[in-house]
Amino acid sequence: MAASLRHGLTPGRLRLFLAVLFLALLIPFAVLVWQTQQQIKWEAFHQYRLLAEELSQRIDSELQRWIAAEEAHSYADYQFLVLTGDPNTSSYVQRSPLATYPVESSIPGLLGYFQVDAEGVFSTPATPETLDNPERWGLSAEELTQRTALRDTLLDILSQNQLVQRRRTDDKPVSLADEATSLADAMGLSSRSYSSSAESGAGGLNESADSSWSRAAEMDSTAQTEPTPTPTPATPAALEREIAQGPAQEEYKAKSPPVYAQQAFDNLNSPVLEQRQRNQSDKRLEDLKLQSSFKKENVASKSLSKAAGVSAPAPNRSSRIEQTALVEEVESEAAPGEPAVAAPKVKIFESEVDPLELALLDSGQFVLFRKVWRDGQRIIQGAIIEQNDFIEGAIAQAFQGTALAQMSNMVVAFQGDILQTVSGSTRRGYMDQSDELNGELLHQVRLSAPLGDFQLLWTINRLPAGPGAQVVMWASVILGGVLLLGFIMLYRLGLRQIKLARQQQDFVSAVSHELKTPLTSIRMYGEMLREGWVDEEKKREYYDFIHDESERLSRLIANVLQLARMERNDLKLELKSVGAQALMDMVRSKISSQVERAGFECSYELDPSCVDRELHVDADAFVQVIINLVDNAIKFSSKSERKRIEIHARPRGAKSVAWSVRDYGPGVQKSQMKKIFQLFYRSGNELTRETVGTGIGLALVRQLTRAMGGEVDVLNRSPGAEFEVVLS
Repeated sequence: MAASLRHGLTPGRLRLFLAVLFLALLIPFAVLVWQTQQQIKWEAFHQYRLLAEELSQRIDSELQRWIAAEEAHSYADYQFLVLTGDPNTSSYVQRSPLATYPVESSIPGLLGYFQVDAEGVFSTPATPETLDNPERWGLSAEELTQRTALRDTLLDILSQNQLVQRRRTDDKPVSLADEATSLADAMGLSSRSYSSSAESGAGGLNESADSSWSRAAEMDSTAQTEPTPTPTPATPAALEREIAQGPAQEEYKAKSPPVYAQQAFDNLNSPVLEQRQRNQSDKRLEDLKLQSSFKKENVASKSLSKAAGVSAPAPNRSSRIEQTALVEEVESEAAPGEPAVAAPKVKIFESEVDPLELALLDSGQFVLFRKVWRDGQRIIQGAIIEQNDFIEGAIAQAFQGTALAQMSNMVVAFQGDILQTVSGSTRRGYMDQSDELNGELLHQVRLSAPLGDFQLLWTINRLPAGPGAQVVMWASVILGGVLLLGFIMLYRLGLRQIKLARQQQDFVSAVSHELKTPLTSIRMYGEMLREGWVDEEKKREYYDFIHDESERLSRLIANVLQLARMERNDLKLELKSVGAQALMDMVRSKISSQVERAGFECSYELDPSCVDRELHVDADAFVQVIINLVDNAIKFSSKSERKRIEIHARPRGAKSVAWSVRDYGPGVQKSQMKKIFQLFYRSGNELTRETVGTGIGLALVRQLTRAMGGEVDVLNRSPGAEFEVVLS
C-alpha cells in the first residue's frame, strides 16, 4: 500500500502539477493583460497628444492673428498724429491708434511702440514731437508725464541692449564713424573693422547690410522711372501738400548707406548672437532628460516626432508696398510783428514694409520689429514685449484651461533656451528645476514665423487611465483572484482526495483485519468442537467466545452497511417517542456481556428527573451509538489501571437528555478533538498504532446523532475522556 501511494499521486506531485498548470495559465493571462494595458495607455497617450496638437494650433492661430493685426499698421501709425480720410482732400488729423495710453494691444505684455530712423534717432508714438505745449496736443500735464515715462522706459531697454544711442529727436546726431565704433563695441567686433567700413562706405558690411543696400538701390532705380507730380493747390485750410512718388536720384546718391545706426537690429537674429546667447543660457532643451518610449511603439509616431522639430505651417509673409500720408509741420510766413505759426504739411510717399521679426533681448524682453524703406532709407519700427506677461497671457492661460494641465507640464523655449515651465497639475505657478521634467515627451512643436524660434513641449507627469482601463483592471483582478482561489480550492480538494484515498486504503486494511481475526478464531474453535477435542468444561467457554466474536462481526458489518447507506444518502431512521428509562434498559441488555467479557465494570445511572422524559429517536440507531462509544472506550482504555465505564443520563434543558459514556483511559489530545469524528480517521501513526479499528465508529456516532436531531461532543476528564450525546 505504501509503495502504491509512493508511486501514485502524492501532495508533492499534486503541488507540482497544479503549479505548472497555474503558471501555464497565468503567463498568457498576464501577457494579455499587460498588452491590453499598454494598448490602452498608448491610446490615452495618443488622445492627449492630439489635444496637445490642437492646443498648439490654437495658440499659433491666435498669435498669428495678433501678428497680422500688428503688421496691418501703416508706416504713419508710428507717429503721434495721423491723417484720416483721403490725403488728397482731407485735412483732418487725429492721434495714431498706437498713441493711446495706456497702450492698447491684443498682444499680452506689450509695453509700447517705437521707431528708429535712418540716423538712429529714437521716437515713439506715445509722445508728440514737441513737449513744450501739452495743451496743443490735448494732453494733461499728468498724462504727458506718464507718456514721457513710457518713452524713457522704452529708450532705456533699447539703449541697455545697445540697439540705439541714448538720444532723442532734439539731440544732435553723432558722426557716422563714431556711431560705427560704438556699435562695433556693442556687437563684440573690433573698432578697426568698423572704422574701415565707415571710410569705405558700404565696404565691410555684413550680409544683412549688403542686402539692405541692394534693396535701396532697387527702390532708387524704380523711383527714377516715375515722374514727380506738381504740388496740389492749397485747400481752404491753407494746407500745402507735397506728393513725392520716389526719392530723387541725386539726393539718394549723395547719401551714404544708412545702415550703421541700425546695425544692432541686423544682428539680433544672427547666428553669432544666437550662439552667444546659447552659451550664456543655463537651461537648455538638451539638458532635459525626456523619454520617448511611446514613440518607439508605433510607426505613426515616428512621423509625428519628425514634424515636432519643424515650424508649423506659416502664412505667406512677404514685403508689401504701401502709399502713406505723413503729417509734417513747417514754419509759415507771418505778418511783420506777429509770431510764426507752424502749419501742417501732408507728404504722400511710397514705402516698402518688410514682415515683422521677433528677437529676444539680453535684458529678457522680446522686441517685435520690422524694416520700412522710404526714400532709400531704412527705418526700424517695432514694439517691446515683456517676456513673462507675454508667455502668461498668450500661452500659459490657454494651457491651464485644458485637460492637458491635469497630466502634463508645458515647456516654453526660445532658440532652445528654456524660458518658463508651466505646471498645470500642481497649480504652483512656474517651476525652474528641469529635474521635474524627467518624464515622457508628449508633443513638441515650433510656432509659425515670426515666432519660429518659439518651441512648445509637453511632458507627462501623470498619464490618466484611458477609456476602459478601469474595466480591464478590475476584470483582471477578478479573473486573477478567481484563478488563484480556484487553484487553492483545487489543491485543497486534491489533498482531501489523497487523504481520503489513504484512509479508504487503511479502512479496507482494517476491515480485512477485523474480519479475518474473529473468523479465524471462530473457525478454529468450531473445528475443535466438531472433532470432539474439547472436554465438557471447555465447551461452554468456547461457545461463548464464538458468540462474542460473532456479535463483534455483526456490529462491524452493521457499521459498514450503515456507512454505505450514509454515503448513498440512503439513511432512513424511524423516529419514535421512547422513554429514557426504556432506552437505558435497552443499552444495559446490549452491552453488559460485552463489557464483562472485556474485563471492565460498567455503571448505569439515570437521573430521577429524566425518568419520565421521552425522546424522539430511532431505538436501534441510539443503541448503535452507545455501543460504538462503549467499544471505543474499551479499545482505548484497555491498558488503564482502572477498567471502568460509566454511562449516565442527565437532564439538559426542559426536554433534552444528555447521555454520556466515560472511560478512565489516556483521554483525547486537544488537537484531535475535532478530527476523531471524521470518517476513516484513526489517531496515531499507521506503523506505531497499538489500537485496532476501522475509523468509522465515531463518524457513525456523529452522523446518526445528527440524523436524530442531536449533537455529540467530547470532553477530557482527569483521567479519561467523556463522550456526550444530547438528544431531545
